[in-house]
Amino acid sequence: MIRRRVVVHGAVQGVGFRYTARIVADGLGVAGWVRNRRDGTVEAEVEGDEASVQAMLDWLAEGPPGAFVRSTEVSEADPTGERSFRVTF
Repeated sequence: MIRRRVVVHGAVQGVGFRYTARIVADGLGVAGWVRNRRDGTVEAEVEGDEASVQAMLDWLAEGPPGAFVRSTEVSEADPTGERSFRVTF
């Protein structure tokens, strides 16, 4: 299991980014969370097997229709053993 923290920059709030991320994460079988930040970015932590986490990071780098992802910052995080993916506030 690996865990990655990602901050997504661009026009990523108000376009269904977090809720679509939860659907994609559920489909990939990854755990973690996603939230909007006050600075207009979206932040997420994703945990699972390496291939599934990479697939989620690839999706986060594109986002849902209507989003414009300018860049992502990805860093390593310690796995926590989470079992689900949730939208936090």
